[in-house]
Amino acid sequence: MNWYRTLRRRFAPSKTLASYMVKMYLTRFLGILIGLTAVLQLLDLLAATDDVMAADGANFGSIISYLSMRTPQIISLFVPFVALLATLLTLATLNQHSEVIVMKAMGLSAHRILLPLGKACAIIGLSHFAFNELILTPGTADLDYWRSQDYAVNLPPTESDTHRVWLTEGNTLVLVNSVTRAQDKVILDQVNFFERGEDGRMQAVVKADFAWHQNGAWTLFDVRRFNVVTHELTLLDNMPWGIVTPPERFMALTVNPKHVNTFQLYKSVQQLRREGLPTDALMTELLHKFTGPMSSLLMPLLGALAAFGVHRAGNLFMRLVFGMVLGFSFFVADNFMLAMGQFGVAPPFLASFASFLIFLTVGYSVIFYTEEGGDLRLGMAKRDG
Repeated sequence: MNWYRTLRRRFAPSKTLASYMVKMYLTRFLGILIGLTAVLQLLDLLAATDDVMAADGANFGSIISYLSMRTPQIISLFVPFVALLATLLTLATLNQHSEVIVMKAMGLSAHRILLPLGKACAIIGLSHFAFNELILTPGTADLDYWRSQDYAVNLPPTESDTHRVWLTEGNTLVLVNSVTRAQDKVILDQVNFFERGEDGRMQAVVKADFAWHQNGAWTLFDVRRFNVVTHELTLLDNMPWGIVTPPERFMALTVNPKHVNTFQLYKSVQQLRREGLPTDALMTELLHKFTGPMSSLLMPLLGALAAFGVHRAGNLFMRLVFGMVLGFSFFVADNFMLAMGQFGVAPPFLASFASFLIFLTVGYSVIFYTEEGGDLRLGMAKRDG
């Protein structure tokens, strides 16, 4: 334990100072988050109330349901932004009251001063990740499903509803309107498939109201088959469907990354990878489930200019502005790289981590050249003198 105490004293400020800074930071973080969420939720509610209340039988409970599903989205979206604002406000307050000067007079480096805020942001990042997994993901799935049904009242729940999907098996082209998992069955709604010959010409068009997978085989129901060659129309109550595509492939192809947690998304990526299908877009979304909450860890570095160098170079307002510019630049770059990964232009790892690593380097460079580098140069000058 002696080595741990020595290491902590060398790289971290005292426990009292660290506790003081963490409490100050978290208080401002929660205050800004609650206030910003309340304002944005009010504005969003004003825009959505007409649509919510337009459903038959809608009442005040519909508004409460909308708030319970929409509020987590607003909170999750703005947590990194609030972390930046809380960092700027905390460091500006410490600087304005000359507390940073006192810390530096005690021999604390810029890194040791920022370390308590880094710990607080680590707590925020972990809480953000857990919040997304446990609250945001199911709430987003429920809200999107409710919105697709025009905010209908007493809407029956769906266990796993997905969008339409195209796939090719042999010479057959398949279109499914939606895929739903009900207990142990996977149900395909509005199945259309187009049978083609070896020369690629259309031979038949088959439409079925739905299909399900049971006992290792697919069955089509309410089937209409049109033979393109003979112009013969055949109507059947049900018929076996001889494709070998497993239900898991349909579920994986139609998965919405915003509607599933990390483990479920990872399973879908692995399923598609086993099938030999492209997974870059889903892999980008999977990695971003980690890098999104991680972005809060950058905020003490990007907002550090609000604390250091004010009396020596520039004024506090300009440093606050520059810190906000760095933060907003990170958000823009992160969203741009995420879009590049979703469209398959950039590899998943690069699309997810490039912005984080670039701005991590920028943040450390700014601190080094404004504070640590200045202290190092001052020390060398004293030694030479």
